[in-house]
Amino acid sequence: MDQELADHRWAELTTEPPDVDYLSVDDRPALWIIPHGAVEDRVLLCMHGGGFVGGSRYSHRKLFGHLARAVGVRALLFDYRLVPEHLHPAQVDDATATYRWLLDQGIEPSHIAFTGDSVGGALAITTQLRARSLGLPLPAAAMPFSPAVDLEATGASYDANRDSDEFFHRELVLGLVGMHLGADGSPRDPFANPLYGDLTGLGPIYIQVGGDEVLLDDAHLLAAAAEKAGVEAKVDVFAEMQHTFQMAAGRAPEADDAIRRMAGWVRPLLGLS
Repeated sequence: MDQELADHRWAELTTEPPDVDYLSVDDRPALWIIPHGAVEDRVLLCMHGGGFVGGSRYSHRKLFGHLARAVGVRALLFDYRLVPEHLHPAQVDDATATYRWLLDQGIEPSHIAFTGDSVGGALAITTQLRARSLGLPLPAAAMPFSPAVDLEATGASYDANRDSDEFFHRELVLGLVGMHLGADGSPRDPFANPLYGDLTGLGPIYIQVGGDEVLLDDAHLLAAAAEKAGVEAKVDVFAEMQHTFQMAAGRAPEADDAIRRMAGWVRPLLGLS
């Protein structure tokens, strides 16, 4: 199936958020998501999921439109290069370059929060590590949901939730990891796997995850790594929910509740009442 068609079909999971405009960025593959009445100097930097083999600003624009509208700020949603043509670290490099571009627009780092789903949730952390290595300031907070961070698939939930997860299992995840890293890549590279990175100094992290997904323990492992580094971390487990169930925003009350929780958590961290 053509990737663009697949992305548009993926987007059908989410309703169109009301009172939200989309504006293409001239010099990069990205969209500004602009809710009516949004605060202009606060921004969500959004990183889409898709296993690094799919997804785009088109598949995820409505999801992050719901979130931006709930927070009351603009969001920047961008494309990064995909495998198999582009292996790691192309994705984290593209995300870091986009963050640098956003800073160059005059947005203060304390007015930026990172968010993303699945591998985009991992990027919400690894991009901070890459940015810090380049001397860039860090954002105020991160909101990964269903983050795919355990590239060795060690979590017990891979076995405990094997029958309840409708999409993923250990072998599939390890196959995607192999495609992402290539023959010479390491699943312990901290710019790919934040569980092996130094998370010291990162802003607060709010993680959401479905109770029925095999990546459930990824969320807990990330929170534990953050707390060990002295970083505030919160995990919300949504019982009986699947991987990135927030894609059902506007259709499922659980997804809408998750969006509301994210918005309520991040607003004060961005200096909003």
